[in-house]
Amino acid sequence: MRFDTVVIGGGLTGLVAGIRLQKAGKETAIVSSGQNALHFFSGSFESIGEPSRDITELFSESGIRLHYQEGVRLMPLGTFRPSALSLEDISLFPKEKFGNKLLLVNIVGYHDFFSSFLSQGLEEADMSCRIRFLNLSDMGINAPGEMRSVQLARTLDRNWEKVVQEVRLLLKDDDTVILPQVFGLEDGSIPGRIRQSLPAQVVFVGTLPPSVPGIRTLQLLKRRYEVLGGTYLMGDEVVQAHLHEGVVHSVVTKNLGQHYLEADNFILCTGSFFSKGLASTPEKVYEPIFGADVSFPPERSDWYNPSFAEKQPYLGFGVCTDAHLKVLKDHTPLSNLYAAGSILGATHPELGMGAGMCLRSALKAADSILEA
Repeated sequence: MRFDTVVIGGGLTGLVAGIRLQKAGKETAIVSSGQNALHFFSGSFESIGEPSRDITELFSESGIRLHYQEGVRLMPLGTFRPSALSLEDISLFPKEKFGNKLLLVNIVGYHDFFSSFLSQGLEEADMSCRIRFLNLSDMGINAPGEMRSVQLARTLDRNWEKVVQEVRLLLKDDDTVILPQVFGLEDGSIPGRIRQSLPAQVVFVGTLPPSVPGIRTLQLLKRRYEVLGGTYLMGDEVVQAHLHEGVVHSVVTKNLGQHYLEADNFILCTGSFFSKGLASTPEKVYEPIFGADVSFPPERSDWYNPSFAEKQPYLGFGVCTDAHLKVLKDHTPLSNLYAAGSILGATHPELGMGAGMCLRSALKAADSILEA
């Protein structure tokens, strides 16, 4: 099977790169092992300022609405993080205090939304907060037994108007309602409808994974990629690569076996340790498919911080590339292999961090291929 470009990794980075190349007329395939960082997506693209037209068009054409406002967003444990470019249903505030009297609404039996921690953080930010619970059974809604975010969203998206009615009964003189982010799994307009239906500011706050807005983003990007003619190989993974004299000729996947994927170019978007894009032994950190050079300190004691809550150095480890994001192997660029996304770690600080870095590097890798 031959393509212009094979993208290894089907998360945010791989899909954005794939869409960019498909729009330019290239025939591409994405190999996706399954779960990726979008299942944990906060909804904000860290470290990215006002977005370029390329970014806004790509997401708009995929049916994903973004908004931009420099400020902060509320985190699940009641802390705040600087944010700017975000999905439409993510609330951004100019400052931490965004209300005076807050009604925090959780759901009976749902344990992935930490009401008490969230309330404590809001109180510390000088906002009065009271907690109330909705009982779905009392509302005539058959709640899923597991009560995870995705199952809950499938139920609540069909019954969001009942939720609004019950929340209206709970409201007193509150100026803000806080709800868990378990609405809009397949219809991104539902959070907006809830906001329009309640006589108070509505803020949706993230829950434990999986992320409802993240999965919705994944589904919409994947749908756009396939509409453009891209081949998305779901539930497969690259296990071997064929290289000769600095050129990648093909890759082998677990499912296709001897039916190699050949291409003029390849993009490595396999992520960091979480998604097995990087691996380690007690002596070294390595990239398992191509044996690419990896940037990490030689002393193992420098790989981690003993304090779990502190920033961990290993999160900055990444594959080494040149300025065009061509992967280095034995200190020499492979001519047709590019890296993008979190597998870069902190090797390219100019690209930023988090989801913002994934966007920038995906577009840069795709453009490097198009300009070659």
